[in-house]
Amino acid sequence: MEPLTIAVPDAVLDDLTTRLARTRWPDALPGTGWDYGVDLGYLRELATYWEHAFDWRAREAALNRWPHYLAGTDCGRIHFVLEPGKGPDPVPLLLLHGWPSSFVQMLKIIPPLTDPAAHGGDAAESFTVVAASLPGYGFSDRPTAPGMSVARMASCFHTLMTEVLGFQRYAVPGSDLGAGVVS
Repeated sequence: MEPLTIAVPDAVLDDLTTRLARTRWPDALPGTGWDYGVDLGYLRELATYWEHAFDWRAREAALNRWPHYLAGTDCGRIHFVLEPGKGPDPVPLLLLHGWPSSFVQMLKIIPPLTDPAAHGGDAAESFTVVAASLPGYGFSDRPTAPGMSVARMASCFHTLMTEVLGFQRYAVPGSDLGAGVVS
């Protein structure tokens, strides 16, 4: 297990800005909106925001306020946020996202899960939260060969929770693809 600081190189961000600026937009049928896929006006507005207004460095700083780690498994290195519970006997809780989401969707619920007393709950109901990125998502390694099944991912996350983090028992919900891993 090694700590991770999110630090996307400037060259990657510059490349994204260049690609957004060079986008070749298709023609749209007038008045169709979302009838045939994404609304072209909306997509142009979104791309303009990413190109000119989105502040990745501010977002990166906000993400780095959380304790990030990488741990080796049979699925490659798995990225996760680990936040210890503040109650007397916190239950380990592995949170898995779905597609096309990421661990970021879990960040808002970590404080009430890890410190329920600070949010009007009972400290005895706290969790130690592991908000993980599925293989190929977020900062987890991408699979390098075919065969990354949900069963294989489940085995890798079990290894993370038991062998790497040392939990004998843990709870795990999941949504979408994460739910397939949980099953």
